[in-house]
Amino acid sequence: MASRGDVAGWTAALAVVAHPDDESFGLGAVIDTLVRSGTAVDVLCLTRGEASTLGAGAEDLAAVRSEELRAAADTLGVRRVSLRNHPDGGLVDVPVERLADEIDAALVATRVQGLLVFDTTGITGHPDHQQATRAAVLAAERHALPVLAWALPEHVAATLRAETGSPFAGRPADEIDLVMPVDRTRQRAAVDCHPSQAVPGSVLWRRLELLGDVEHLRWLLPTG
Repeated sequence: MASRGDVAGWTAALAVVAHPDDESFGLGAVIDTLVRSGTAVDVLCLTRGEASTLGAGAEDLAAVRSEELRAAADTLGVRRVSLRNHPDGGLVDVPVERLADEIDAALVATRVQGLLVFDTTGITGHPDHQQATRAAVLAAERHALPVLAWALPEHVAATLRAETGSPFAGRPADEIDLVMPVDRTRQRAAVDCHPSQAVPGSVLWRRLELLGDVEHLRWLLPTG
């Protein structure tokens, strides 16, 4: 198991996510850690989150969530946010090659040293998360870039499954490549920028409590 030193050489990174709030709820502490270490982080979000059942009373939920994303990205110190208009909840119906082409263009524009994504499990098995990761890996392969995935350790996933019934998917210790110490102050501030989604009693808060001050990551495409 390694420390965050494995990504210390990245001067720029691209986080590829499916929905507004993924950059904060999931990747927030990792993005913050990279930014504070001097890495410029860009975020590419493939949908506008219009299918969420939370905040559904908003007149234009896609617009609301887009603005929440931009505010959260500013809080995390993200350099640039790019939003696409693929269907929320239907990302798996978009050809992965088409998504990879869009990510490819972002890689050319940003000249990053690596990509940051959700684990191939989608964390909760969410098809949108899984498709976003598949597309990111395909694009990264074209550029011979490493891909680092945010994952849950199995003991945390098991506790969340038992307490909530949600299908969290974890990884055993021997499948975790990096354990990254994090400070969640800015992540929590970024989460607060998503009031349509970060509702009281959400499993998000329990997950952060269980994870404490570390995040767990896996190489989907290894560095070097």
